[in-house]
Amino acid sequence: MKSSLFRTNEELIEIYNRHVKTVYRVCFMYMKNHPDTEDMVQNTFLRLMKDKTVFQSEEHEKAWLIRTATNLCKDYFKSWWSKTVGIDQVAGSDALQEFEPDHNLDLVLKLPSKYKTPIYLYYYEGYSTLEIAKILKKNPSTVRSYLHKGRKLLRMEIEGGEKE
Repeated sequence: MKSSLFRTNEELIEIYNRHVKTVYRVCFMYMKNHPDTEDMVQNTFLRLMKDKTVFQSEEHEKAWLIRTATNLCKDYFKSWWSKTVGIDQVAGSDALQEFEPDHNLDLVLKLPSKYKTPIYLYYYEGYSTLEIAKILKKNPSTVRSYLHKGRKLLRMEIEGGEKE
């Protein structure tokens, strides 16, 4: 990768084209509606434009974008606005969109944040537990524990749904 601290428009476009779908899916996992997801994707790439991080590889780029998107989404829910306007009030506004989660992803999205992020990164993005640990800045054994507990919660949800 280039060692310049400032990215050219071409570099930004290449990074965007390489990783926009992944960033969108990560943001959707938190926001659960398309307009807010699009805002968070935009904010993630705006942050990239302002940031001077020199990436060692495309994987480093991707990890940085996932981490930034995750933090922006979490920060959004800490803000005054998100506490005032509930997600229920804007959920019906996303009529026709291209990304529709399947039933399994719906179950993953219902998990608590500390479990859903590692499960999503592991199963939907194909990261190893060591890579997830680096992205989330957690101990690898903690990530494995989150995966184990998350799978257990998913299993209980699936088995509970089959009995009804």
